[in-house]
Amino acid sequence: QVQLVESGGGLVQPGGSLKLSCLASTTIFSSYTMAWYRQAPGKQRERVATITSTHTTLYASSIKGRFTISRDNAKNTVYLQMNSLKPEDTAVYLCNAKYYMDYWGQGTQVTVSS
Repeated sequence: QVQLVESGGGLVQPGGSLKLSCLASTTIFSSYTMAWYRQAPGKQRERVATITSTHTTLYASSIKGRFTISRDNAKNTVYLQMNSLKPEDTAVYLCNAKYYMDYWGQGTQVTVSS
């Protein structure tokens, strides 16, 4: 069983930045494909960004050029740097870990509002 704990969410004004972190409790973190998803009220869960064990990254078109996913295997942590935030980025952001099985964090709220 892998536990994922997200942090870094909050309230930010449009155009601002936030950096989310997700700490994973596993000894083989480097083997996992990690991803960030988001879920806004009344909308389907959306995969925002993915980073594989070989550090290949993939982004949703809605955030491309504004968000950056990265990982630090020594710290068992994946990050999501979010710049130029828009009100439509408001959602609960969830961390996902995949290696034969899927694991999810509880999520962290990001609210973009003036």
